[in-house]
Amino acid sequence: MTPSETVDEFIRRVLADDLDGACALTSEDIEYDNVPVGKSVGHQAMKDFLAVMAGIGEVTFEVHRQVSAGRTVMNERTDRFRVGGRQIDLPVAGVFELDGDGKICLWRDYFDYATFERQLADLTPG
Repeated sequence: MTPSETVDEFIRRVLADDLDGACALTSEDIEYDNVPVGKSVGHQAMKDFLAVMAGIGEVTFEVHRQVSAGRTVMNERTDRFRVGGRQIDLPVAGVFELDGDGKICLWRDYFDYATFERQLADLTPG
């Protein structure tokens, strides 16, 4: 697979809640840096974080643009979380780096945490 195809398949597996399958596409020491929230390192730490995300509700990633240069893949996307019939739309810029074995060794997402918090608060009856 090309780096871009690897990232596409990784995202597909994450969204299908196939976290073991997603980990098969990453290095043992994967660094998942959810920039405003914090970093996790390794398969279990990444799976623990993604399990929390899956617990929010239905999750989709709409990739608007994706570019690849060498072993680096960057995408601009909207991550959507559907909770109780309502939706959070979060603009995200993602950076993925692959190692020499074609495994994702870095996944870094940039987004505005205040945008997420504001939309999450709107879902909560006040």
